[in-house]
Amino acid sequence: MTPETLAQTHAAANSTDRAWSAEEFTALLSSPGALLAGDERAFALGRCIAGELEVLTVACHPDHRRQGLSRAAVAALIERAGAERCFLEVAEDNVAARALYHALGFTQIGRRRAYYRRETGAAIDALVLSCP
Repeated sequence: MTPETLAQTHAAANSTDRAWSAEEFTALLSSPGALLAGDERAFALGRCIAGELEVLTVACHPDHRRQGLSRAAVAALIERAGAERCFLEVAEDNVAARALYHALGFTQIGRRRAYYRRETGAAIDALVLSCP
């Protein structure tokens, strides 16, 4: 996948948040410990450093939702990382993502107040999740 393809999928998947640009994906993919799993339909991008994986973003094109692609991408990312622990943040109002992460064994370990800003200006808490 190219940074342009990732940006296109990310933009299609994000209706409430600002989508990431191809330039941002280029920078992330070239950073130490960067890992990518999935394809142009759904992907998970993370960074693994010192035995810890941080899932940075997960995106699924709306035409391919409810097919298990995001779950497969996150599971592949975790397996590829071989980390001792995995962390991520998810918007409190993102019910579908929270269900996905719960099914993969993530539990809440913290909260970041008003972490996400919606295009409407609303501030949404981020739930900090972790799994072994």
